[in-house]
Formats: sequence, C-alpha cells, structure tokens
Amino acid sequence: MEKIIKEKNMTTEEKNIRRATCAGDWYPKSPVELTKQIATYFAEAEKVPLENDISAIIVPHAGYMYSGKTAAKAFKQLEGKQFDTVVVIAPSHKVFFQGCSVFNGDGYATPLGVVEVDKELSEKIGEIVPLVYLSNMGHGSGEDRGEHALELQLPFLQIVLGKFKLVAIVMGDQEESSINALSEVLAMTFSETNTLLVASTDLSHFHSEKQANRLDGELRKTLEKYDPELLIDKLERGKTEACGGGIVASVLKATKRMGGSRVEIFEYTTSGAVTGDFEEVVGYLSAAVITGKEVIQKKRTLLGVPVARPNKEFIISKKEQVYLKEIAKNAIEARLNNKNYSAPVTDKFNIKRGLFVTLKINGELRGCIGTIKAREPIYDAIANMALAAAFNDPRFIEMTEEDFKSAEIEISILSPLKRVHEISEIQIGRDGLLLNFDMHSGLLLPQVATENDWEVREFVEQTCLKAGLPKSSYKDKAAELYRFQAKVF
Repeated sequence: MEKIIKEKNMTTEEKNIRRATCAGDWYPKSPVELTKQIATYFAEAEKVPLENDISAIIVPHAGYMYSGKTAAKAFKQLEGKQFDTVVVIAPSHKVFFQGCSVFNGDGYATPLGVVEVDKELSEKIGEIVPLVYLSNMGHGSGEDRGEHALELQLPFLQIVLGKFKLVAIVMGDQEESSINALSEVLAMTFSETNTLLVASTDLSHFHSEKQANRLDGELRKTLEKYDPELLIDKLERGKTEACGGGIVASVLKATKRMGGSRVEIFEYTTSGAVTGDFEEVVGYLSAAVITGKEVIQKKRTLLGVPVARPNKEFIISKKEQVYLKEIAKNAIEARLNNKNYSAPVTDKFNIKRGLFVTLKINGELRGCIGTIKAREPIYDAIANMALAAAFNDPRFIEMTEEDFKSAEIEISILSPLKRVHEISEIQIGRDGLLLNFDMHSGLLLPQVATENDWEVREFVEQTCLKAGLPKSSYKDKAAELYRFQAKVF
C-alpha cells in the first residue's frame, strides 16, 4: 500500500516518462494546433461500415503533413470504441538490436498529455520468450535516439479513444525469429481481451511513383489474402518493401490465431501526392484487421488459460530452455555413473523435431551430434543426442567425469527445411545449411557461420567441404541445398 501511495504522489519528473521527442517537428507542438489538425483529418475521413469488431490497425508513421490523412482513415474507424489496452508496435529507425523491446517506463508523453503504460502487463509479456523483453532500448528520447514511429500514433489514439493504457513495443530487427516470437506473445497475451494492436509502418522508400506502386501493390495483395507467411516471403525476396514489414507480419500471425477473419484496406497513397515529386516517393497505407464472427481458436492469456501451440510457431521460454538442458546434463551424468536414464515425458515436447546437442569445454568444441530428420520426441532426442555427443563423436575420446565438470551444453532445435534456389536467399546468422549430393551429405548450424565470420558464399562452400565434396559442388544441378533456422540455447 505504501508503494502505491508513493507512486501516486510522484511527480512527472520523478517517474520514467518518455518525453515527446517529435513534437514541433513531425507534428504540431501546440496542443490546440495538434487537436485541430487531427480533427480536420477525421472530418475528411469516411467511416466505413464494418460488420465486425477491429482487432488491429496498420498505419503509417511519416510526418503528419505527409501521411496524417492516410493514418486518419484507420483511426477514424475507432470512433465510439473503447479498449482497455492498446499495444503500439513500431520499428527502430535509430538503433539496431535483436528482438523486441517492451518499454519499461511509466508513460509516453505527447502535447496532449501522458499516456499511462500498463507496467504490470508490460512486465509479464517481457518474461514469456527471450526475444521479447522489458527494456528502454529503441524508446529513448535523446537527440540521437529519438524514435518517431511509435510516438506519432499516440495523439491520434488520445483523441479518438480518450483514456487507455499503453504497451509500447519497438522491434529492433525484423528477422523471422523475432516475428514469430512477437506474434506468439501477442496471441498468448491478448486473445479474448479488449485490446487493440497498432502496427506502425511505411511502405517502399525513395522509388519512382511507378515502382512504388508495383512494390506496394504486392504488399496490398498479400494483406487482402491475409497471409503473413506470404508477406515474410515477399519481404525476404525483395518483392515488396516496408520498414515495419516484420511488425505487420507479426500482427497478422497473431490476429489470425485470435480470431481475425480478413484485412480491410482503407487507403494507399504516396508522398508524391503532397510534395509533387514523383521521382522518389514513400508509400503509405492504412488498414484494419477485422475479427471473425466466431473466435476460431481459444488461446491462453497471462491469466493461465491453456492453449495448444501450432507446430510452425514453436517458442521455448527461458525456464523451458533450462529444463531441456537439464535433460541433456542428467543423461550424460547417468551414463558416467553407469545408471539408466529416462527423459521426463511432457506434452509440449512430445513432438518430433530435428535437433543437435553441442558440447564445449572452455569455448572449444568437445562433441556435436544431431539429426536433421525428426524421429523421436524432443525430450528423448535431446537425451540421446547428448549421449552421442559425449561418448560417440568419432572426433573425440569419450567424455570423462573431469571433462563433464567444465562442459557447456548447447542445444539447437531445427525448423523444417526450405529448398535454396539462389544462395542470395541465405542469411548469415539466421540460416543453417544442409547439402545433399549423390551419396554425400553435409550440415552446418547457423551459429557456425557467425562464429567463423563467413560470408554467404564461403558458408555454402564450407558446407560442401563438410560433405566431403569440392567447394563448388553446390552449383551442380543434382545438388540439393536446403536452409533451416535453429532455436539455439
């Protein structure tokens, strides 16, 4: 009780309030002028008859003079609605970091006042998966770190919704692992709650109007299909562009699991409509995810309602990582003591996945054995691969008790394989490689390329060598090259 009273009596200066770094530059600093400008946008925007509720909106984040009218088309649809929580997700333009940073402060300030952060909820969602964590990273308001993409959405929300609590998330990278982690957290946390998701993104940057329309048209088609996997694929192949493309994919994936039925697009335009310069434009779009008439699948919230996780989005929490490493440790320890060991059976890990167990001593490899093909449940596979790495790796003698005392255990759980048609599809740090050619096969995990500071071509060549083949073997038409991701811990 004393803590609550103390927090209520804290001044704005004493609290961790993220100041309005963009006011007076990206949008008006005067509360009167700001309110007037947004009210004008709303007056010009049409409210579209929608048969069901809105679970998310997609809005641009350029200066209001460029994209404000387009953004207002989506915010206009929120008139008369109330949400307990609004989750605003934006890309980081100023600093690079891995995963997603959930703001750990008390509030976000705008000229219209301070938007209160839901600290309890923010803290909870920052503990579910490692790639979504509580932090100030990407939220800073200093001159060198002031991020606009999240702040620009708040005045619109303040005017159209009034009071709400905020969860502020900035995505530092837009790797598929971060996309999947964020979508998992959103779906787990906000299913069947009165929550709005806001995805902040601009589309293609600095192409001609004709080229922008082509690139952005691909994204619009993907939204109309409500297909996040297709969006990820198009972004990876350069078929479309969006500075917050990963965020949009995360929101689409999450809302599909939360009962979303389709995407309604309200407006698409470019900066050329304002500047008159059609040689180098930026694309803007506003849209909403419409909830289905029935909730397709019940999901768990942070209150503990159980949920079945889809196989293609497999998230492992920090506690579960420790648990799985204990299986590997206990299996090796039992063998050293001439005892039998059976891995504990759990529902979540009673699925089959390819995986590798790597053992190191003082940073040096001491054993690594695994299987690319899933043949047994994860808990059994970890125990068996740990034993194989410790006692059956032909490159090393069997592990001793003395070795075991200083051994480090690393587990890599693999995603399904994807065929590589062009090596430009491969991304260092994200992908591992498997090469099959004739009777030869070679596999290298994603972390191997990073540890050796290899470029893509060198990584592919090293995979050929691992298979006992010449470096250029991957170019042969009969060679099969695959990529995969790995959850490494």
